[in-house]
Amino acid sequence: MSRQFTLRSGTMHAEISERAAALRVLRHGERDLVTSWQADGPIPYYSGTLLAPWPNRIADASYVFEGETHRLVANEEDRGTAIHGLVAEVDWEAVEWLAVEDEHGFVRLAYTITPSPGYPFTIALQVLYSLAPDGLTTTLTAENLGDGPAPYGCGPHPWLLPGDVEGYELHVPATKVLLVDDRLLPRSLEDVSGTPYDFTTGRTVGDTAVDHAFTGIVPDADGLARVRVSGPDGGVEMRWDAATLPWVQVCTGTGLGHSGLAVEPMTCPPDAFNSGTDLVVLQPGDKIETSWTISPI
Repeated sequence: MSRQFTLRSGTMHAEISERAAALRVLRHGERDLVTSWQADGPIPYYSGTLLAPWPNRIADASYVFEGETHRLVANEEDRGTAIHGLVAEVDWEAVEWLAVEDEHGFVRLAYTITPSPGYPFTIALQVLYSLAPDGLTTTLTAENLGDGPAPYGCGPHPWLLPGDVEGYELHVPATKVLLVDDRLLPRSLEDVSGTPYDFTTGRTVGDTAVDHAFTGIVPDADGLARVRVSGPDGGVEMRWDAATLPWVQVCTGTGLGHSGLAVEPMTCPPDAFNSGTDLVVLQPGDKIETSWTISPI
């Protein structure tokens, strides 16, 4: 079984797994803020994993970069897509860990993506999980160790507030939604107003099935985007820098039989390796850092 790392700060409790460098448990007192899973069991629906070097889907598991066609493994077989990158099922290595009771604790894990079919690039990843009394902050850093440019995107995949999401209130401060086809691939970018996906003022999820990417995020005065999910026993907030993570995928998990609501800040939308929309191109030696925080409300 992969090593597990426990962090505690005030009433906050987090458990991080070396498997997928995943956030396995996050609690505020006795209340779960994310959907957890057994340390020796499977990771259900990417719960708590990191998505890199791309989040979401690449159509037909194929893309063209610098004039060359690259073919990936179609790990979402029913849709023929390559989903959620290359690091959500691998073992990372803990390189630094500090666990101090009731203080700020942290764990840093590392993994290097090496050239493989469909992604012939070398990207060094480090993730820092830092727990404070007001929440858990995750910082993911990527560096291109190769000798040529590399396409890159990232995001996390927590399922917030386990339970029946139909009764939850959801607030997503985004003005645009990416409508999708039956393979959940981009069709058109639309104003949220007039669609079923307008959560700009916060409202009950109800029977609205959501598995869409949002952008046009309106940050608060501090420049941070804030998505809030509230249930009968309290809520949770996820916040991040809207300049570095201008997209967010929200998924109600309708039909999956899974608990909680996925909120996934992303550097780019689905299929960005093909569309080029907000695609990060890392030159040799370039680094990019993204960060997000999950807090109780």
